[in-house]
Amino acid sequence: MRLTLRFDSGSLLIDSDDLAAARAMPAPPSAVLDPRVGRWRAPASAYRELFAHLHRGAAAGTFELEDRARAYEPLGVSLRSEREPRQYQSEAVAAWRAAGRRGLVVLPTGAGKSFVAHLAIRDADRSTLVVVPTLDLLGQWYDGLLAAFDVDEVGMVGGGTHDLRPLTVSTYDSFHIHAARWGDRFGTIVFDEAHHLAGPAYLRACETLIAPFRLGLTATPERPDGRDALLAGPLGPIVYRKEITELAGDFLAAYDVERLGVRLTEAEREAYDRERGIYTEFVRAAGIRFGRADGWSQFVIQSSRSPEGRRAMRAHREQRRLAQTCEQKLALVERLLARHSDERVIVFTADNATVYALSRRLLLPTITHQTPPKERREVLARFSAGTYPALLTSRVLNEGVDVPEANVAIVLSGSGTVREHVQRLGRILRKAEGKRALLYEVVTRDTVEERVSERRREHDAYR
Repeated sequence: MRLTLRFDSGSLLIDSDDLAAARAMPAPPSAVLDPRVGRWRAPASAYRELFAHLHRGAAAGTFELEDRARAYEPLGVSLRSEREPRQYQSEAVAAWRAAGRRGLVVLPTGAGKSFVAHLAIRDADRSTLVVVPTLDLLGQWYDGLLAAFDVDEVGMVGGGTHDLRPLTVSTYDSFHIHAARWGDRFGTIVFDEAHHLAGPAYLRACETLIAPFRLGLTATPERPDGRDALLAGPLGPIVYRKEITELAGDFLAAYDVERLGVRLTEAEREAYDRERGIYTEFVRAAGIRFGRADGWSQFVIQSSRSPEGRRAMRAHREQRRLAQTCEQKLALVERLLARHSDERVIVFTADNATVYALSRRLLLPTITHQTPPKERREVLARFSAGTYPALLTSRVLNEGVDVPEANVAIVLSGSGTVREHVQRLGRILRKAEGKRALLYEVVTRDTVEERVSERRREHDAYR
Protein backbone atom coordinates (compact mmCIF):
# COMPACT_ATOMS: atom_id res chain seq x y z
CA MET A 1 0.00 0.00 0.00
CA ARG A 2 1.25 3.47 -0.86
CA LEU A 3 0.17 6.48 1.21
CA THR A 4 0.46 10.05 0.01
CA LEU A 5 0.26 12.95 2.46
CA ARG A 6 -1.24 16.05 0.85
CA PHE A 7 -2.04 19.60 1.91
CA ASP A 8 -5.68 20.42 1.24
CA SER A 9 -6.88 23.98 1.96
CA GLY A 10 -5.60 24.19 5.50
CA SER A 11 -5.80 20.50 6.35
CA LEU A 12 -3.86 17.31 5.67
CA LEU A 13 -5.30 14.47 3.61
CA ILE A 14 -3.92 10.92 3.54
CA ASP A 15 -4.46 9.53 0.06
CA SER A 16 -3.75 5.94 -0.96
CA ASP A 17 -3.67 3.59 -3.92
CA ASP A 18 -5.68 1.19 -1.72
CA LEU A 19 -8.34 3.29 0.01
CA ALA A 20 -10.06 0.33 1.65
CA ALA A 21 -6.83 -0.75 3.35
CA ALA A 22 -6.00 2.84 4.32
CA ARG A 23 -9.42 3.30 5.93
CA ALA A 24 -8.98 0.07 7.85
CA MET A 25 -5.69 1.08 9.46
CA PRO A 26 -5.69 2.55 13.02
CA ALA A 27 -6.45 6.26 13.14
CA PRO A 28 -3.25 8.32 12.68
CA PRO A 29 -2.57 11.07 15.29
CA SER A 30 -5.09 13.96 15.16
CA ALA A 31 -6.78 12.42 12.10
CA VAL A 32 -10.42 11.52 11.56
CA LEU A 33 -12.02 9.66 8.69
CA ASP A 34 -13.67 12.24 6.45
CA PRO A 35 -16.85 10.60 5.11
CA ARG A 36 -17.08 13.14 2.29
CA VAL A 37 -13.95 11.82 0.57
CA GLY A 38 -13.39 8.51 2.37
CA ARG A 39 -9.90 9.51 3.55
CA TRP A 40 -8.13 10.35 6.78
CA ARG A 41 -7.97 14.09 7.41
CA ALA A 42 -6.08 16.09 10.06
CA PRO A 43 -5.45 19.78 10.84
CA ALA A 44 -2.45 21.12 8.95
CA SER A 45 -0.90 22.06 12.30
CA ALA A 46 -0.59 18.33 13.09
CA TYR A 47 1.87 17.87 10.22
CA ARG A 48 4.96 17.35 12.37
CA GLU A 49 3.41 14.68 14.57
CA LEU A 50 1.51 13.03 11.70
CA PHE A 51 4.50 12.87 9.36
CA ALA A 52 6.69 11.38 12.12
CA HIS A 53 4.03 8.71 12.78
CA LEU A 54 3.67 7.83 9.09
CA HIS A 55 7.44 7.87 8.59
CA ARG A 56 7.85 5.29 11.36
CA GLY A 57 5.26 3.09 9.65
CA ALA A 58 7.03 3.42 6.33
CA ALA A 59 10.39 2.61 7.95
CA ALA A 60 8.86 -0.54 9.43
CA GLY A 61 7.68 -1.61 5.99
CA THR A 62 3.97 -1.32 6.77
CA PHE A 63 3.43 0.90 3.74
CA GLU A 64 5.24 3.25 1.40
CA LEU A 65 4.99 6.97 2.04
CA GLU A 66 5.18 9.99 -0.22
CA ASP A 67 5.08 13.44 1.36
CA ARG A 68 3.49 16.00 -0.93
CA ALA A 69 2.16 18.18 1.86
CA ARG A 70 5.00 20.60 2.31
CA ALA A 71 5.83 23.17 -0.32
CA TYR A 72 8.39 25.00 1.81
CA GLU A 73 12.10 24.73 1.10
CA PRO A 74 15.42 25.51 2.77
CA LEU A 75 15.69 29.28 3.04
CA GLY A 76 19.42 29.30 2.34
CA VAL A 77 20.13 32.77 3.70
CA SER A 78 22.81 34.19 5.94
CA LEU A 79 22.96 37.32 8.06
CA ARG A 80 24.62 40.26 6.34
CA SER A 81 26.77 40.92 9.42
CA GLU A 82 27.93 38.58 12.16
CA ARG A 83 26.70 40.74 15.01
CA GLU A 84 27.54 39.23 18.37
CA PRO A 85 24.32 38.32 20.21
CA ARG A 86 23.93 39.24 23.83
CA GLN A 87 24.13 36.32 26.22
CA TYR A 88 20.39 36.19 26.86
CA GLN A 89 19.67 36.27 23.11
CA SER A 90 21.91 33.26 22.54
CA GLU A 91 20.30 31.51 25.51
CA ALA A 92 16.83 32.21 24.12
CA VAL A 93 17.62 30.68 20.72
CA ALA A 94 19.34 27.70 22.35
CA ALA A 95 16.29 27.09 24.58
CA TRP A 96 13.99 27.32 21.56
CA ARG A 97 16.15 24.86 19.62
CA ALA A 98 16.26 22.46 22.57
CA ALA A 99 12.44 22.52 22.69
CA GLY A 100 12.25 21.27 19.10
CA ARG A 101 12.23 24.78 17.63
CA ARG A 102 8.84 25.50 19.13
CA GLY A 103 7.97 27.85 21.95
CA LEU A 104 7.48 31.33 23.31
CA VAL A 105 10.35 33.70 24.15
CA VAL A 106 9.45 36.46 26.61
CA LEU A 107 11.77 39.49 26.63
CA PRO A 108 11.15 43.12 27.59
CA THR A 109 10.58 45.83 25.02
CA GLY A 110 13.96 47.08 23.84
CA ALA A 111 15.77 43.81 24.59
CA GLY A 112 16.18 42.86 20.93
CA LYS A 113 13.43 40.31 20.30
CA SER A 114 13.65 40.89 16.55
CA PHE A 115 17.34 39.87 16.57
CA VAL A 116 16.36 36.69 18.42
CA ALA A 117 13.96 36.05 15.55
CA HIS A 118 16.71 36.66 12.99
CA LEU A 119 18.92 34.10 14.73
CA ALA A 120 16.05 31.60 14.93
CA ILE A 121 15.17 32.06 11.25
CA ARG A 122 18.77 31.38 10.28
CA ASP A 123 18.91 28.40 12.64
CA ALA A 124 15.75 26.76 11.26
CA ASP A 125 16.71 27.55 7.63
CA ARG A 126 13.21 27.10 6.19
CA SER A 127 10.85 29.38 4.29
CA THR A 128 9.61 31.79 6.94
CA LEU A 129 6.49 33.83 7.64
CA VAL A 130 6.63 36.59 10.27
CA VAL A 131 3.23 37.74 11.60
CA VAL A 132 2.83 41.17 13.25
CA PRO A 133 -0.19 43.05 14.70
CA THR A 134 0.11 46.51 13.12
CA LEU A 135 0.98 48.19 9.83
CA ASP A 136 3.78 50.09 11.59
CA LEU A 137 5.35 46.82 12.66
CA LEU A 138 4.79 45.44 9.16
CA GLY A 139 7.02 48.19 7.79
CA GLN A 140 9.57 47.88 10.60
CA TRP A 141 9.92 44.11 10.17
CA TYR A 142 10.09 44.40 6.38
CA ASP A 143 12.96 46.88 6.65
CA GLY A 144 14.62 44.85 9.40
CA LEU A 145 14.50 41.54 7.53
CA LEU A 146 15.76 43.15 4.33
CA ALA A 147 18.67 44.71 6.22
CA ALA A 148 19.45 41.58 8.24
CA PHE A 149 19.52 38.86 5.55
CA ASP A 150 21.31 38.56 2.23
CA VAL A 151 18.09 38.45 0.20
CA ASP A 152 17.10 40.56 -2.78
CA GLU A 153 13.52 40.96 -1.62
CA VAL A 154 11.24 40.27 1.33
CA GLY A 155 7.57 39.51 0.82
CA MET A 156 4.86 41.67 2.39
CA VAL A 157 1.16 40.99 2.91
CA GLY A 158 -1.04 43.67 4.43
CA GLY A 159 -1.83 47.34 4.00
CA GLY A 160 -2.90 46.80 0.38
CA THR A 161 0.18 44.76 -0.58
CA HIS A 162 0.15 41.04 -1.38
CA ASP A 163 3.61 39.77 -2.31
CA LEU A 164 4.41 36.27 -1.04
CA ARG A 165 8.06 35.16 -0.98
CA PRO A 166 10.17 32.56 0.89
CA LEU A 167 10.79 35.23 3.55
CA THR A 168 7.56 37.17 4.13
CA VAL A 169 6.04 39.45 6.77
CA SER A 170 2.27 39.73 7.20
CA THR A 171 -0.22 41.37 9.52
CA TYR A 172 -2.32 39.14 11.76
CA ASP A 173 -5.45 40.14 9.88
CA SER A 174 -4.02 39.21 6.48
CA PHE A 175 -2.62 36.00 7.97
CA HIS A 176 -6.10 35.14 9.23
CA ILE A 177 -7.66 35.73 5.80
CA HIS A 178 -5.08 33.83 3.72
CA ALA A 179 -3.53 31.20 6.03
CA ALA A 180 -5.51 28.26 4.66
CA ARG A 181 -4.08 28.97 1.18
CA TRP A 182 -0.52 29.59 2.40
CA GLY A 183 -0.40 26.76 4.92
CA ASP A 184 2.06 24.58 3.03
CA ARG A 185 4.40 27.41 1.98
CA PHE A 186 6.32 28.02 5.22
CA GLY A 187 8.38 25.77 7.46
CA THR A 188 8.99 28.45 10.11
CA ILE A 189 6.49 30.93 11.46
CA VAL A 190 7.29 33.77 13.86
CA PHE A 191 4.50 35.50 15.78
CA ASP A 192 5.54 38.93 17.03
CA GLU A 193 3.53 40.30 19.99
CA ALA A 194 2.36 36.70 20.29
CA HIS A 195 -0.28 37.41 22.93
CA HIS A 196 -2.47 38.54 20.01
CA LEU A 197 -2.45 34.99 18.66
CA ALA A 198 -4.73 33.87 21.51
CA GLY A 199 -7.73 35.46 19.79
CA PRO A 200 -10.17 32.78 18.53
CA ALA A 201 -9.90 33.69 14.83
CA TYR A 202 -6.10 33.71 14.87
CA LEU A 203 -5.94 30.39 16.70
CA ARG A 204 -8.18 28.83 14.06
CA ALA A 205 -5.98 30.25 11.31
CA CYS A 206 -2.92 28.81 13.04
CA GLU A 207 -4.39 25.31 12.66
CA THR A 208 -4.18 25.64 8.86
CA LEU A 209 -0.35 25.92 8.84
CA ILE A 210 1.93 22.91 8.57
CA ALA A 211 4.99 24.89 9.79
CA PRO A 212 6.86 22.52 12.13
CA PHE A 213 9.03 25.34 13.54
CA ARG A 214 7.19 28.05 15.49
CA LEU A 215 8.46 30.97 17.54
CA GLY A 216 6.38 33.41 19.59
CA LEU A 217 7.82 36.72 20.82
CA THR A 218 6.29 38.99 23.43
CA ALA A 219 7.15 41.13 26.43
CA THR A 220 3.81 40.44 28.09
CA PRO A 221 2.26 37.01 27.41
CA GLU A 222 -0.36 37.21 30.15
CA ARG A 223 -3.84 38.34 29.08
CA PRO A 224 -6.66 39.58 31.36
CA ASP A 225 -9.03 37.03 29.81
CA GLY A 226 -6.69 34.14 30.61
CA ARG A 227 -6.50 33.05 26.98
CA ASP A 228 -2.69 33.15 27.10
CA ALA A 229 -2.97 29.57 28.38
CA LEU A 230 -4.09 28.61 24.86
CA LEU A 231 -0.80 29.67 23.27
CA ALA A 232 0.99 26.45 24.25
CA GLY A 233 -1.05 24.51 21.67
CA PRO A 234 -0.04 26.34 18.48
CA LEU A 235 3.33 27.59 19.73
CA GLY A 236 4.61 25.42 22.52
CA PRO A 237 5.41 26.51 26.09
CA ILE A 238 7.41 29.49 27.29
CA VAL A 239 10.98 28.31 26.68
CA TYR A 240 12.84 31.42 27.83
CA ARG A 241 11.94 34.48 29.88
CA LYS A 242 13.70 37.57 31.19
CA GLU A 243 12.02 40.49 32.96
CA ILE A 244 12.78 44.21 32.85
CA THR A 245 14.40 44.12 36.28
CA GLU A 246 16.88 41.45 35.11
CA LEU A 247 18.11 43.49 32.14
CA ALA A 248 17.76 47.12 33.27
CA GLY A 249 21.08 48.92 33.58
CA ASP A 250 23.06 46.36 31.56
CA PHE A 251 21.02 45.80 28.41
CA LEU A 252 18.12 48.22 28.92
CA ALA A 253 18.26 51.77 30.19
CA ALA A 254 18.24 52.21 33.94
CA TYR A 255 14.96 53.75 35.02
CA ASP A 256 12.92 55.27 37.82
CA VAL A 257 9.17 55.22 38.40
CA GLU A 258 7.38 58.02 40.27
CA ARG A 259 3.70 57.96 41.20
CA LEU A 260 2.30 61.46 41.60
CA GLY A 261 -1.04 62.19 43.21
CA VAL A 262 -3.40 65.05 42.47
CA ARG A 263 -6.79 65.98 43.93
CA LEU A 264 -10.10 67.03 42.51
CA THR A 265 -11.23 70.61 42.95
CA GLU A 266 -14.26 71.16 45.18
CA ALA A 267 -16.59 71.38 42.17
CA GLU A 268 -15.02 68.31 40.54
CA ARG A 269 -15.32 66.35 43.80
CA GLU A 270 -19.01 67.19 44.11
CA ALA A 271 -19.65 66.10 40.51
CA TYR A 272 -17.54 62.96 40.87
CA ASP A 273 -19.32 61.79 44.03
CA ARG A 274 -22.73 62.46 42.49
CA GLU A 275 -21.99 60.55 39.26
CA ARG A 276 -20.26 57.69 41.00
CA GLY A 277 -23.19 57.34 43.38
CA ILE A 278 -25.63 57.02 40.48
CA TYR A 279 -23.43 54.43 38.81
CA THR A 280 -22.73 52.29 41.89
CA GLU A 281 -26.36 52.35 43.01
CA PHE A 282 -27.48 50.95 39.66
CA VAL A 283 -24.77 48.26 39.74
CA ARG A 284 -25.85 47.24 43.25
CA ALA A 285 -29.54 47.17 42.40
CA ALA A 286 -28.94 45.15 39.22
CA GLY A 287 -26.86 42.57 41.12
CA ILE A 288 -23.86 43.02 38.84
CA ARG A 289 -20.58 41.53 40.10
CA PHE A 290 -17.48 42.93 38.42
CA GLY A 291 -15.38 40.19 39.98
CA ARG A 292 -16.94 37.79 37.48
CA ALA A 293 -15.57 37.38 33.98
CA ASP A 294 -18.80 38.67 32.45
CA GLY A 295 -19.25 41.55 34.92
CA TRP A 296 -18.62 44.37 32.47
CA SER A 297 -20.68 42.81 29.67
CA GLN A 298 -23.55 42.37 32.10
CA PHE A 299 -23.36 46.06 32.99
CA VAL A 300 -23.42 47.02 29.31
CA ILE A 301 -26.45 44.80 28.69
CA GLN A 302 -28.37 45.89 31.78
CA SER A 303 -27.62 49.58 31.25
CA SER A 304 -29.13 49.50 27.75
CA ARG A 305 -32.54 48.28 28.94
CA SER A 306 -33.89 51.25 30.85
CA PRO A 307 -33.57 55.03 31.25
CA GLU A 308 -32.00 54.40 34.67
CA GLY A 309 -29.45 52.08 33.10
CA ARG A 310 -28.55 54.55 30.39
CA ARG A 311 -28.15 57.25 33.02
CA ALA A 312 -25.87 54.89 34.97
CA MET A 313 -23.70 54.39 31.88
CA ARG A 314 -23.41 58.16 31.42
CA ALA A 315 -22.52 58.46 35.10
CA HIS A 316 -19.83 55.80 34.73
CA ARG A 317 -18.26 57.66 31.83
CA GLU A 318 -18.47 61.04 33.55
CA GLN A 319 -16.86 59.88 36.82
CA ARG A 320 -14.03 58.34 34.79
CA ARG A 321 -13.60 61.54 32.77
CA LEU A 322 -13.44 63.63 35.92
CA ALA A 323 -10.78 61.37 37.46
CA GLN A 324 -8.73 61.09 34.28
CA THR A 325 -8.77 64.72 33.14
CA CYS A 326 -9.21 66.79 36.29
CA GLU A 327 -7.74 70.28 36.29
CA GLN A 328 -4.85 69.53 38.64
CA LYS A 329 -3.80 66.54 36.54
CA LEU A 330 -3.65 68.59 33.35
CA ALA A 331 -1.79 71.38 35.14
CA LEU A 332 0.73 68.83 36.47
CA VAL A 333 1.35 67.55 32.93
CA GLU A 334 2.20 71.10 31.87
CA ARG A 335 4.70 71.42 34.73
CA LEU A 336 6.30 68.05 33.95
CA LEU A 337 6.67 68.95 30.28
CA ALA A 338 8.34 72.21 31.27
CA ARG A 339 10.66 70.33 33.65
CA HIS A 340 11.71 67.96 30.85
CA SER A 341 11.64 70.45 28.00
CA ASP A 342 15.05 69.32 26.71
CA GLU A 343 14.10 65.61 26.70
CA ARG A 344 11.75 63.41 24.64
CA VAL A 345 8.48 62.82 26.42
CA ILE A 346 5.54 60.55 25.56
CA VAL A 347 2.25 61.29 27.32
CA PHE A 348 -0.12 58.29 27.49
CA THR A 349 -3.86 58.57 28.12
CA ALA A 350 -6.75 56.13 28.18
CA ASP A 351 -8.77 57.67 25.36
CA ASN A 352 -8.56 59.86 22.27
CA ALA A 353 -10.75 62.63 23.68
CA THR A 354 -8.13 63.39 26.34
CA VAL A 355 -5.37 63.31 23.73
CA TYR A 356 -7.12 65.88 21.57
CA ALA A 357 -8.03 68.08 24.54
CA LEU A 358 -4.39 68.12 25.66
CA SER A 359 -3.22 68.78 22.12
CA ARG A 360 -5.39 71.88 21.88
CA ARG A 361 -4.27 73.05 25.30
CA LEU A 362 -0.54 72.38 24.87
CA LEU A 363 -0.19 72.68 21.07
CA LEU A 364 1.55 69.31 20.84
CA PRO A 365 1.29 66.60 18.14
CA THR A 366 -0.84 63.50 18.63
CA ILE A 367 -0.93 59.92 17.42
CA THR A 368 -4.17 57.94 17.74
CA HIS A 369 -5.72 55.12 15.74
CA GLN A 370 -7.30 57.86 13.62
CA THR A 371 -3.92 59.28 12.53
CA PRO A 372 -3.22 58.49 8.86
CA PRO A 373 -0.10 56.32 8.31
CA LYS A 374 1.81 59.04 6.43
CA GLU A 375 1.15 61.62 9.15
CA ARG A 376 2.05 59.10 11.84
CA ARG A 377 5.43 58.38 10.24
CA GLU A 378 6.09 62.10 9.91
CA VAL A 379 5.19 62.80 13.55
CA LEU A 380 7.43 59.95 14.79
CA ALA A 381 10.30 61.11 12.58
CA ARG A 382 10.06 64.67 13.92
CA PHE A 383 9.80 63.37 17.48
CA SER A 384 12.91 61.23 16.97
CA ALA A 385 14.78 64.19 15.49
CA GLY A 386 13.82 66.45 18.39
CA THR A 387 11.65 68.80 16.31
CA TYR A 388 8.77 67.71 18.54
CA PRO A 389 9.97 67.39 22.15
CA ALA A 390 6.77 65.67 23.30
CA LEU A 391 4.11 63.43 21.84
CA LEU A 392 0.54 62.73 23.01
CA THR A 393 -1.08 59.34 22.46
CA SER A 394 -3.75 57.04 23.84
CA ARG A 395 -3.19 53.27 23.60
CA VAL A 396 -2.00 53.02 20.03
CA LEU A 397 1.69 53.38 20.94
CA ASN A 398 1.57 50.80 23.73
CA GLU A 399 3.24 48.39 21.31
CA GLY A 400 4.50 48.27 17.75
CA VAL A 401 6.66 51.39 17.69
CA ASP A 402 10.39 51.94 18.14
CA VAL A 403 11.23 55.35 19.63
CA PRO A 404 14.69 54.88 21.19
CA GLU A 405 15.12 58.62 21.78
CA ALA A 406 12.19 58.73 24.23
CA ASN A 407 13.36 58.75 27.84
CA VAL A 408 10.39 60.17 29.77
CA ALA A 409 6.84 58.79 29.87
CA ILE A 410 3.85 60.34 31.61
CA VAL A 411 0.98 57.93 32.19
CA LEU A 412 -1.96 60.25 32.63
CA SER A 413 -4.58 57.49 32.50
CA GLY A 414 -5.00 53.93 31.33
CA SER A 415 -6.40 50.51 32.06
CA GLY A 416 -5.66 48.35 35.07
CA THR A 417 -3.81 45.71 33.08
CA VAL A 418 -0.22 44.91 33.93
CA ARG A 419 0.54 44.40 30.24
CA GLU A 420 -0.36 47.95 29.27
CA HIS A 421 1.73 49.47 32.03
CA VAL A 422 4.76 47.29 31.23
CA GLN A 423 4.42 48.09 27.53
CA ARG A 424 4.34 51.82 28.26
CA LEU A 425 7.43 51.56 30.43
CA GLY A 426 9.12 49.59 27.66
CA ARG A 427 8.70 52.47 25.21
CA ILE A 428 11.39 54.46 27.03
CA LEU A 429 13.88 51.70 27.91
CA ARG A 430 15.96 51.52 24.72
CA LYS A 431 19.60 51.55 25.83
CA ALA A 432 21.69 54.64 25.06
CA GLU A 433 24.92 56.04 26.46
CA GLY A 434 24.25 57.75 29.78
CA LYS A 435 20.48 57.31 29.47
CA ARG A 436 18.28 56.99 32.53
CA ALA A 437 14.58 56.69 31.82
CA LEU A 438 11.79 58.08 33.98
CA LEU A 439 8.12 57.12 34.07
CA TYR A 440 5.57 59.26 35.87
CA GLU A 441 2.22 57.78 36.81
CA VAL A 442 -0.29 60.52 37.62
CA VAL A 443 -3.18 59.35 39.81
CA THR A 444 -6.21 61.28 41.08
CA ARG A 445 -6.53 60.68 44.82
CA ASP A 446 -9.69 59.27 46.42
CA THR A 447 -11.07 58.05 43.10
CA VAL A 448 -11.29 54.70 41.35
CA GLU A 449 -7.94 55.53 39.72
CA GLU A 450 -6.12 54.53 42.90
CA ARG A 451 -7.43 50.95 42.64
CA VAL A 452 -6.69 50.86 38.91
CA SER A 453 -3.14 51.99 39.64
CA GLU A 454 -2.61 49.26 42.22
CA ARG A 455 -3.77 46.57 39.79
CA ARG A 456 -1.53 47.66 36.93
CA ARG A 457 1.54 47.96 39.17
CA GLU A 458 1.48 44.25 40.06
CA HIS A 459 4.77 43.59 38.28
CA ASP A 460 8.35 43.42 39.50
CA ALA A 461 9.24 46.40 37.28
CA TYR A 462 7.20 48.66 39.59
CA ARG A 463 8.29 47.31 42.97
